[in-house]
Amino acid sequence: MLNLRTCAAKLRPLTASQTVKTISQHRPAAPRTFQQLRCYSAPVAAEPFLSGTSSNYVEEMYYAWLENPKSVHKSWDIFFRNANAGAAPGTAYQSPPPLTSLSTLSQAQSLVQAQPNVDKLVEDHLAVQSLIRAYQIRGHHVAQLDPLGILDADLDSSLPADIITSTDKLDLAVFKERLRVLTVGGFYGLDESDLDKVFHLPTTTFIGGNESALPLREIIRRLEMAYCQHIGVEFMFINDLEQCQWIRQKFETPGIMQFTNEEKRTLLARLVRSTRFEEFLHRKWSSEKRFGLEGCEVLIPALKTIIDKSSEKGVDYVIMGMPHRGRLNVLANVIRKELEQIFCQFDSKLEAADEGSGDVKYHLGMYHRRINRVTDRNITLSLVANPSHLEAADPVVQGKTKAEQFYCGDTEGKKVMSILLHGDAAFAGQGIVYETFHLSDLPSYTTHGTVHVVVNNQIGFTTDPRMARSSPYPTDVARVVNAPIFHVNADDPEAVVYVCNVAAEWRSTFHKDVVVDLVCYRRNGHNEMDEPMFTQPLMYKQIRKQKPVLQKYAELLISQGVVNQPEYEEEIAKYDKICEEAHARSKDEKILHIKHWLDSPWPGFFTLDGQPRSMTCPSTGLNEEDLTHIGQVASSVPVEDFTIHGGLSRILKTRGEMVKNRTVDWALAEYMAFGSLLKEGIHIRLSGQDVERGTFSHRHHVLHDQNVDKRTCIPMNHLWPNQAPYTVCNSSLSEYGVLGFELGFAMASPNALVLWEAQFGDFHNTAQCIIDQFICPGQAKWVRQNGIVLLLPHGMEGMGPEHSSARPERFLQMCNDDPDVFPKLDDFDVRQLYECNWIVVNCSTPANFFHVLRRQILLPFRKPLIIFTPKSLLRHPEARSSFDDMLPGTHFLRVIPDSGPAAQNPEQVKRVLFCTGKVYYDLTRERKARQMEADVAITRVEQLSPFPFDLLQREAQKYPAAELVWCQEEHKNQGYYDYVKPRLRTTINRAKPVWYAGREPAAAPATGNKKTHLTELQRLLDTAFNLDAFKDLA
Repeated sequence: MLNLRTCAAKLRPLTASQTVKTISQHRPAAPRTFQQLRCYSAPVAAEPFLSGTSSNYVEEMYYAWLENPKSVHKSWDIFFRNANAGAAPGTAYQSPPPLTSLSTLSQAQSLVQAQPNVDKLVEDHLAVQSLIRAYQIRGHHVAQLDPLGILDADLDSSLPADIITSTDKLDLAVFKERLRVLTVGGFYGLDESDLDKVFHLPTTTFIGGNESALPLREIIRRLEMAYCQHIGVEFMFINDLEQCQWIRQKFETPGIMQFTNEEKRTLLARLVRSTRFEEFLHRKWSSEKRFGLEGCEVLIPALKTIIDKSSEKGVDYVIMGMPHRGRLNVLANVIRKELEQIFCQFDSKLEAADEGSGDVKYHLGMYHRRINRVTDRNITLSLVANPSHLEAADPVVQGKTKAEQFYCGDTEGKKVMSILLHGDAAFAGQGIVYETFHLSDLPSYTTHGTVHVVVNNQIGFTTDPRMARSSPYPTDVARVVNAPIFHVNADDPEAVVYVCNVAAEWRSTFHKDVVVDLVCYRRNGHNEMDEPMFTQPLMYKQIRKQKPVLQKYAELLISQGVVNQPEYEEEIAKYDKICEEAHARSKDEKILHIKHWLDSPWPGFFTLDGQPRSMTCPSTGLNEEDLTHIGQVASSVPVEDFTIHGGLSRILKTRGEMVKNRTVDWALAEYMAFGSLLKEGIHIRLSGQDVERGTFSHRHHVLHDQNVDKRTCIPMNHLWPNQAPYTVCNSSLSEYGVLGFELGFAMASPNALVLWEAQFGDFHNTAQCIIDQFICPGQAKWVRQNGIVLLLPHGMEGMGPEHSSARPERFLQMCNDDPDVFPKLDDFDVRQLYECNWIVVNCSTPANFFHVLRRQILLPFRKPLIIFTPKSLLRHPEARSSFDDMLPGTHFLRVIPDSGPAAQNPEQVKRVLFCTGKVYYDLTRERKARQMEADVAITRVEQLSPFPFDLLQREAQKYPAAELVWCQEEHKNQGYYDYVKPRLRTTINRAKPVWYAGREPAAAPATGNKKTHLTELQRLLDTAFNLDAFKDLA
């Protein structure tokens, strides 16, 4: 027998050994009595049925025989006994005696029917195995998924060639023809007469239940029931056998999809609430846009089922993201927002009480903690506010989820989870979906499994699915991370609820993403005012005839005797009364408080009415002992027997020398800021492409052992005994997804410094949606503060158009301060920060960079901070700061005045150059070379927005006879000039012109030619220091 197995193994495909190993794990070990007695030269020829394709089946039979010789056919019993005894090739097999006819099905199922010979027996069993596998792989293609019966959900009307579709689908003649094509001399080699033959079932199916063999007819029927009804299961692409077996068991086991009468009544009640809520809104505000859920009312019981099952498994915080369709219904019936708060949103006379613009009702978020009635456990639900940009909230939700897991120590995702809702067109069309999926299993970004629910309307606004995607399903993007996909007909509520239970269990068991595809329809147009018949006439003719799912399900339960008509009508009347009473109360609401719709409250950070606790900012300086200690750790390796790169040793040595000399460069200043905040209990998270080392090899926050693979050290986490943790993580090569994720992370708590660094500043433009829709207007739209920091490397250094500009003009254009009004404020600097929408800075010294990072946390409120960071200044010998600029009492300098000869004799100064960032060092070098230190003053504007009107007014008044010139290295139509000029004019009451020295307007941010770059630089320096440059223009 060993030779039989050895020879079969030689012919077996590569994966067969894994299969046999798995089989053996599920069977008790049996004593192996055979031994190798002789070696055959051609055993396969002697036993012709032992081929590579039959080896799995033979081994399956052999292990069954080892367990119980009576469990296999007599012919196999004889064969294995002979082979075990060492029979010569060709003699182990003996033809079985003919079987008498069997009188009952139970007897038929206890024995596999005799075949004319073992060859035929093996081939037929292999054919049945192939048939079962075909249903598991492709059964979803013929599942009845479209409630309208018009389209195939996979956009393919043809049937898979290897599935014998049952008579439930086709008439008998078509079924027989398909059977003939696939069997007689065809794909499977089976015959119509084989339908009543009994076949052993492989271990890769659960359709037998407690039975190990079934007639072919019953096998096909059960496969049809499992894979071709109202649920289509896509999972066979998953490369994990345990996960595949888990899914098979959930969908193949006979009778597994059973519901108690109580569960059916709960489902009906939830459908009543979902349906009647939309009907109530339609009755009261028929001409208002609300993006109702009609056609997919089953979404509400679906979400509640996922939450119920997750709560049962230990989850106590669910963070959700969704588009606008059905949002009000979810707020009302899932989050449990007070109905009157929703209804009053439709009142056109409602006044806004909060500062800012607010947002439309179907974009708002919500946070609510309540008791889950099914599990009787507390659960917190948060629905994240979102813009109209579909799927943009996906990474934001994931970042917030990751943060909440981090703060509660949930390292496995057992307490906090996310649910993301999608539309079919957006799920297939928006690239951010793909970016978000690729964060799902990265160590610093995983949320340990997300349940994705696709509301598959089978249309995108007016676009037919056949024009909207190239993939068969809208959900195919999820296959890239081996997420199982459960397609389900949304007009079968029980199938939907079952699938949602399985999805929640999958997430709890494997902590991987899973997708539920609710194949439904959209009863109205894109919104309630839209006419869909223009573009989808046939679909909407069918929709007009379609009976609502509530009516269908109610009729089913009434026919089953689960409820009666009066009970059903009473349930409807009860919810209608709730809505009417809430509507009456809503008329008393005169003022809209957007803070009641806050998705991420920060308890304790603000006063009870949401105001900062003070309007002051303490000094951001540090004592010298802390600076020295942090510097010493930054220049050492705090782990024993750790070998670092020789080049890094030199870098650390240089840092150590700087600390001894009480100076810091850019990297060390950042280290000081981070280390000091960690001591104060502030968690710091730095993320982005290559941030661990730094794009320019300056940071080195993660040290790598040169001799041990994957052994790393983060010195920042070795600073203090009880410090907060420091997270620094290289991200995937994504900007949109990762910046959205970090924004979400920063939403969760005000007591963390969350930073995202672009590899080069201009790379933020692929994340423009997050910047434009969330970071810039987030507080104005949703009363939601956020302290995220963007580090954007910027500077014209001859590196070409793609690695030069962080596009400061875009950020400055979106600042909300008025260029024509000089602010009249108490506590000017802090109050101005409080009233702006974000802070934009371009530091010229390491000390100021240090201070602005610390100020971000020490402020009594949170604002996004945009920092244009340097490249060449990282190693510039003059870009150093003394410890003296960072000691207690020091703070961030919004403006750095000239401190040289010009400042000593201001009346003699002929020109003041205002500038920001790196160009300052070019200007000072040129001024020194021209010996014009007494004639030209150079003032650095470190904080561009909010604009330092007060300090620049002093500077302008200090030099009464001087021309005012704004100098920048960027092109005139870019950079800061258009932002600075009107504000600078306002500070001087428009008494003088503000001239420009810089590059000419251009389409590209920078030249790609080094010589041209240097020529342009020299030209702007000549203009800056030519005191007659503007005489003819005056």
